[in-house]
Amino acid sequence: MIKVSASLLAADPLALGEAATRMQAAGVDWLHVDVMDGHFVPNLNFGPAVVAALRQHTSLPLDVHLMLDHPEEYIETFIRAGADWLTIHQEIAADVPALLRRIRALGARPGLSIKPDTPAQAALPLLPLADLVLVMTVHPGFGGQKLIPGALGKLSALRDAAGALGRPMHWQVDGGIGPENAVLAVQAGADVLVMGSALVSAPNPADVAAQIHAL
Repeated sequence: MIKVSASLLAADPLALGEAATRMQAAGVDWLHVDVMDGHFVPNLNFGPAVVAALRQHTSLPLDVHLMLDHPEEYIETFIRAGADWLTIHQEIAADVPALLRRIRALGARPGLSIKPDTPAQAALPLLPLADLVLVMTVHPGFGGQKLIPGALGKLSALRDAAGALGRPMHWQVDGGIGPENAVLAVQAGADVLVMGSALVSAPNPADVAAQIHAL
């Protein structure tokens, strides 16, 4: 079954607890929390205290995406706050393999993300260290953007390369995903869809989640 990770970037920041409760009642699988530093991406959003507060409001896995120049400074803090999945970017200047190993050693599941302009080949050496690969289908930083269809083509190449690893991995897409184009992401190989306003702001998010689960 395709998993739905509800992006709280689309929620009212003054009502994140209520949004988390509403998404859990709607039957989503994970909650996606974007963390931005204003440098790696041109926006600021959320921190460890938000993750800790969300952990008190939901039993859903917290899918935390660190869009930071220096995630190494915050990995342990976010995991202690309650992150179940912790995703970092291939494009940062830090020792990405060491950070992926550290995430796992600290008890969270490591994820690796690439931006729309980053070739799939850049992620290949890191696949053995990740449990999740997140292909961004918009330029990260702001919600409400339109999906970049060309970015989906990376999924099949990455999945083919990972096949020899002989272990399960999740393939996630984030950016501009809604009921009208979700099937394109699934056909490209995604099994976890991050959905923002199309889900979080929907009049009946349970219907949206059910539609994605049925793909």
